[in-house]
Amino acid sequence: MTHPNKKAADMTVKELAAYIDQSVLKPEFTEADIRRYIQEGVDFGCATVCINPSSLPIAAELTEGTSTGICVVCDFPFGTSTTASKVLQAQEYCRNWKIQDLDIVANYGWIRSGKWGDVTEDIAAVVETCHKFGTEVKVIFETDALTVDEVKKSCACAIEAGADFVKTSTGFLTGHEAHGATPEIIKVMLDVCGDKIKVKGSGCIRTREHFLTLIDMGIDRMGIGYRSTPVVLNLKGGLS
Repeated sequence: MTHPNKKAADMTVKELAAYIDQSVLKPEFTEADIRRYIQEGVDFGCATVCINPSSLPIAAELTEGTSTGICVVCDFPFGTSTTASKVLQAQEYCRNWKIQDLDIVANYGWIRSGKWGDVTEDIAAVVETCHKFGTEVKVIFETDALTVDEVKKSCACAIEAGADFVKTSTGFLTGHEAHGATPEIIKVMLDVCGDKIKVKGSGCIRTREHFLTLIDMGIDRMGIGYRSTPVVLNLKGGLS
C-alpha cells in the first residue's frame, strides 16, 4: 500500500501520472491508433503503457529512453489457458522485450469454484517465470464477477503466490454490470493486502474525483483508459 505524503489534489501532474498505466488494449485499434495512444501515455509521463502482446515492438520503440515502462497483458482477457500456456506466453514476452510489468488474468471460473490451490499454483508459475527476468506481476481478478469473500480469498492466493500486485478488472467482462475499481472494492483489497502486496485499480476510473480518491486511500497504481488519462490529470487541452 502506498502512503502518500500529501493529498492527491496537491500533487503535480508528474506525480499523478506516475500512478497510471495508460490502457491501449482495444483489439480493433489500427497501428496508427496504437502509436498515437502509446505516444500520448509517454508524453503524459505515465508509469507504463498497458498493451497487447502484438503491440510490443511499437511500445519498445516509443518508450525507449523515456521514463514510461511497458506493461503487457498475458492470457487476456479471460485467463482460461492452461498454466503451462500462460508460462510460455510470459516467458516469450519477458525474454524478448524489456517489460516492467506483466498483467495476468486469474482463472475466475476456478475462483468461483473455490479451487484455491489451483488458483495459487497458476499464479505462482507465472510469477516464477517473470521474476527471473525482473518483471513484476499484476494479477487481475475480475471483481465484478466475484463476491467480496471471493475477492478476499483471491488476494490471499496472490500473496501466497508471490505476485507483486492485485488488480480489479480487465474492462472486457460481459454479462455483468461494470463497476470496476469502486472505492468499496478497493478498500476490501487494501485491507487484505496491507503492505504484503500492491493494489492496482482498473475499470471505470473516468473522473478526476474518483482518481484522486483512490490515491488518497493508498492505492499503488491505476489502469486508465486512453480517453480518461487527460481527464484525471486535468489536462483538458492536452499537454502544452
